[in-house]
Amino acid sequence: MRPLKSLAGKLICACITLVSILLPALAWANPPDAVLDETHAKVKNVMALQHEITGDLMKLEPVLGTAIGADAAGEPELIVFVDEAGNGTADVVRALPPKLRGAGVRAELTDKFRAFKGKPGSGVSHKAKQTPPIQLGTSGGWRTDLANGYCCGGTLGSLIQVNSVQYILSNYHVFESDIVAGGNGIVATTGDAVIQPGLIDVNCSASGAQNVGTLVKVSSLPTSNVDCSVAQVVSGMVRSDGAILEIGTLSSQTVAAFINQAVKKSGRTSGLTRSRISGLNATISVAYDNECAGGAAFTKTYTGQIVVANSGSGFLNGGDSGSLMVEDIATNPHAVGLLYAGSSTTAIANPIGQVLTFLGGKLGGTAIMVGN
Repeated sequence: MRPLKSLAGKLICACITLVSILLPALAWANPPDAVLDETHAKVKNVMALQHEITGDLMKLEPVLGTAIGADAAGEPELIVFVDEAGNGTADVVRALPPKLRGAGVRAELTDKFRAFKGKPGSGVSHKAKQTPPIQLGTSGGWRTDLANGYCCGGTLGSLIQVNSVQYILSNYHVFESDIVAGGNGIVATTGDAVIQPGLIDVNCSASGAQNVGTLVKVSSLPTSNVDCSVAQVVSGMVRSDGAILEIGTLSSQTVAAFINQAVKKSGRTSGLTRSRISGLNATISVAYDNECAGGAAFTKTYTGQIVVANSGSGFLNGGDSGSLMVEDIATNPHAVGLLYAGSSTTAIANPIGQVLTFLGGKLGGTAIMVGN
C-alpha cells in the first residue's frame, strides 16, 4: 500500500487538473452585499468545485466531508472536514492547496460526526415531564428504546401537519432506528407509543413518562437524504399551535439557510441555544446503530446539508437530536433545518424543505410547519 502522503498528493493534484479542465472561469454576478445562499454566483462556483473533487477527497481515510463556508473577508470557500485523530491527518492537511480556481480551500479539524442521541443526564426543564398539552423542544422518544443495558432518546422537535393531521417531528434515529430484535427482542413498528419525557430522563422506566404520539414509520434511512420520523399526536397531549419551549410559536413558512445566518434551537439536553450557519451544501458521513447501544447498522453519506458552528458542543449535544433549527428572531421564527448530527465543533441539519417534501410524499399530502 502506498504511503498516505503520496496518495493524498496524487489525489489533490488530480483534482486540480480535473477542475482546471471542467470548470469555467469564475464570474461573479451578485453585488458585494448579497446574501451568501446557494443562489449566489460565488457560492455556486465554489459548489461546482466541491462537486468535482469531494468524491476523491472522501476516499482519503481522515476526510469526513466538505461544505461551502466563508473566509474572514466574507468570500465563499471550500471547507474540508478532517478527522483530528485520523490516520494521515497531517499529510492530508499539508496536501490541500490554499486556493483552487480562485476559491479558498480550508481544512477544518474536528472529531467524527455522530448522530446526537442521548443517554441519561441531569434533569432541567427541557427534560421534565410536562402537564399536557405539552410544548415541544423537549425530551422524548420511542417508548421501548431500551437495549443492551442502556436506554436512549432525543428531542420531540416540532409540530407539522399533513391533510389536517398533526404529527410530532423528530429524527429517524430517535423514533425508529431499532431495526433488529437484538437486545430487547422487538423492533420499532407503526403504532408504537412515543413518550415525553424520553426513557433517558425517567430512569429508563416508561411508567414515569406519558404517551404523546403514535409512531408512523416512514423509514427515511438509509435510502433518503434526510434523518426524520414522525408520531401522530395523541389527542389533547400536544399544544395544537406547535409552541416550542423558550421559542414559542413558529411561522408556517420556512426559509433557506445562508452563510452567517443567526439561528437558534430548543433541545432536550442543552435547552435554548444560539449559533450561526457556517456552511452550506455539505457532504458528510454519519454512522448509525441498529438499536440503543447496539451494533453498526449502516453509514449514511448525506449531501446538501447545513453546517452550524458548534464550538465545545455548545449549540448541539447528545440528546438534542430532533431539535428544529429556526432563524434567531423573537416572534414566529421560520424553520431552517432539522438537526440530527454533529461533532464537538460542528452541527449538521437537514434543510427543512427537504424534510417536508419527503414526509409529504410518505404521508400522502403537503407537509407544512404548524404555525402562524
